[in-house]
Amino acid sequence: MKKKLIGGILAVVMAAGLAGCGSSSAAGSSSASASSESAASESQTQEVSVASQSTAAASSAAASGDSDVDYIKGKGKLIVGVTDFAPMDYKDDSGKWIGFDADLATKVADDLGVDVEIVEIDWDSKILELQNKSIDVVWNGMTLTDEVTNSMECTKPYLKNAQVVVMPKDKADQYPDAESMKSLNFAVETGSAGEEAAKDAGFNYSSVESQANALMEVKSGTSDACIIDLLMAGAMIGEGTDFADMVHTVELTSEEYGIGCRKGSDLAEFINQSLASYEKDGSLKELAEKYGVQESLIPIA
Repeated sequence: MKKKLIGGILAVVMAAGLAGCGSSSAAGSSSASASSESAASESQTQEVSVASQSTAAASSAAASGDSDVDYIKGKGKLIVGVTDFAPMDYKDDSGKWIGFDADLATKVADDLGVDVEIVEIDWDSKILELQNKSIDVVWNGMTLTDEVTNSMECTKPYLKNAQVVVMPKDKADQYPDAESMKSLNFAVETGSAGEEAAKDAGFNYSSVESQANALMEVKSGTSDACIIDLLMAGAMIGEGTDFADMVHTVELTSEEYGIGCRKGSDLAEFINQSLASYEKDGSLKELAEKYGVQESLIPIA
């Protein structure tokens, strides 16, 4: 009886031991499987991370390759937006655009290795023209206002200027300052620094398409006076011009000219470098003297 009891107990113990061995083996197998799955998951995570980094790098490279300079070189043409504005941009007797800005733009186009095309634009739409890629640059004695610098990628200033009142000589003595001009009717170019000056001074004014048209308004008697750029006044009025009986009087503002490109464009810096090289070799001063704007040059380099 004791032998049977002991044998039974031994059988139970052996069975338990065998069961324990089986559980240990299964647990070990389960642990190894989990470890393998974890390693595989980690490997996949690393692969995803590397792929993401590669995609980000590719995106970054694509973004950095979005160059206006390359775009212009690719199409073989620099399209320059201007208005009729002597001595900066105007047409000679043959209809060719000339002027200080027109000639400078042609030189920069040569540096780019492309042709230049100068087109006349509505000055009030200059920002939209750039954004639509109808033009590549606004190069037209453009005053660096807050609106311009916030909406365009601009070059360093290269000329200084002022907004001045122009009126018939025989009336100039009656209006010695801005306050005395409050009763006059002015003509100004739409969207120009002259229009801003008229607003700031509290003048009565009508907006016209160009500064040349503003002069015509005064000549015809439609307006009492106009506000235009000092550089234009120096070239367009007085003895030997079509506006010989006009004179510029009060300077309302002082300002600087810059060249405008699309926001974020690398063309602005390319132009900066070109102008600096012209300054260094003397061709910038030579061109300024040709059009009588040498006294307004601003050091670039």
